Amino acid sequence: MSDVTFQSHTPGYWPADAMEHWNDHTWQLKNRITSLAAIEKHLVLTEEERAGILLSGKKLAMAITPHFFNLIDRNDPHCPIRRQMIPRIEETLTDPAEMSDPCGEDSHMPVPGLVHRYPDRVLFLVTDRCAAYCRYCTRSRVVSGVSDQKLETQWEAAFEYLENTPQVRDVLISGGDALLFSDARLEKILSRLHAIPHIQFIRIGSRIPLFLPQRITDDLCAMLKKYHPLFISIHANHPRELTNEVRDALGRLADAGIPMGNQSVLLNGVNDSIDVQKELVHKLLMCRVRPYYLYQCDLIQGSAHLRTSIDKGISIIEGLRGHTSGYAIPQYVIDGPGGGGKIPINPDYVVRHDNGGIVLRNYEGKQFEYPAPDPLKTP
Repeated sequence: MSDVTFQSHTPGYWPADAMEHWNDHTWQLKNRITSLAAIEKHLVLTEEERAGILLSGKKLAMAITPHFFNLIDRNDPHCPIRRQMIPRIEETLTDPAEMSDPCGEDSHMPVPGLVHRYPDRVLFLVTDRCAAYCRYCTRSRVVSGVSDQKLETQWEAAFEYLENTPQVRDVLISGGDALLFSDARLEKILSRLHAIPHIQFIRIGSRIPLFLPQRITDDLCAMLKKYHPLFISIHANHPRELTNEVRDALGRLADAGIPMGNQSVLLNGVNDSIDVQKELVHKLLMCRVRPYYLYQCDLIQGSAHLRTSIDKGISIIEGLRGHTSGYAIPQYVIDGPGGGGKIPINPDYVVRHDNGGIVLRNYEGKQFEYPAPDPLKTP
C-alpha cells in the first residue's frame, strides 16, 4: 500500500454552503475571494499582506477560488499556499534585473497573441483570465485585466499564420487559462487547429485542475478526447494542492487518454526543499501526472521575495536523483531572460575526461569510468 495520502479540505471556510453548490464550477468562480473585505472574513492578515492586497488592483488582480482558498492555513502566515496567492507589499519592489516580459514573448509575436520563438512550435495566448492568480505570474503584464498592457489576440490572423507556416507542428494553448472557456468555445479552437494538416499535436497549459477541479467534467473530457494527440500541462507547486478532488479530476483526464505533465516553479518558502519536492512528485505520479519541468522563477517584476538561488534548485535535483524513480524527477530549467527559451540546468556528474573517455560520479559520490570507443575496432 502507498504511504501517499490525499484529503479533501471541504467545507473549510464555507461550512454553510451546500455540496451541490460547492461541486459546481460556476459557483466556485462566482464566489472567488477578490477583495480585502472578503479575505479578512477568514484570515488575520500580516501588515505586508494587507498592504499588498490594497495595491493589487494596479498590477495583478487578486482572485482565489474557494476550493484553493480552503488549502490556506489560517494560523500560519508562512503557509505555502498563502505565499503563492495572497499579495504582499514586496510586489511593489523592483530589482534592476527584473523585467515586465522576462521570457521575451512580446518580441516574438508574428501576430498579436501568437508567440513563435522555437522553430517548430508556437504559444497561442487565447485569454487573459485565470480561475485564480499566482503572485509570481510570468504574464502579469497582461493577465487579470488590471495592468496597462492588454492581451489583444487577433484570432483570424493567428489561424492564418498557422495555416501558412508548415514548420509549426506543435501548438501550446495558454493565456490565462483556456479551460475557463465553455466546452463549445474551447472546441472551436481545438477543431480549427486540428484541421491544419501539419499540426501534429496540441497542448493545453492549465492550472484549472488545481484551482477548479470541478471544471473537469465528464462532458469536457469527452470533448477533449476527440482531438488526440492532445496533451495537458498542469501546474502544481506543493503537495497540499493535490487533494482528493484534484486527484479525481486528473483521473478523469487520464481516463480520457490525455497524457499530463506537471510544471512547477521553484519558490522560496513554498517548495524549495528536497522533502517537499519529493512528496510533490510522488503524489503527482499517483495522480498519473509525470513531473515535467521545475522552473527557476522568472525575473518578473516584484518577485524577488519568491525567488531562490540556482544552487538550491540544483541541490534539489541532486537530492532526487538516485533516491526516487526517474519518472519522478523533473528537468530543472531556466527560461533565458529576454527570450532565450528553456535552458536545462543539471548537477555536474562529469568528474573529468580521460584519454577520450569520461569519469562520472553517481548519486552516492562513487566514480565510474566509461571508455571512449576504440577507433581500430569501430567499423
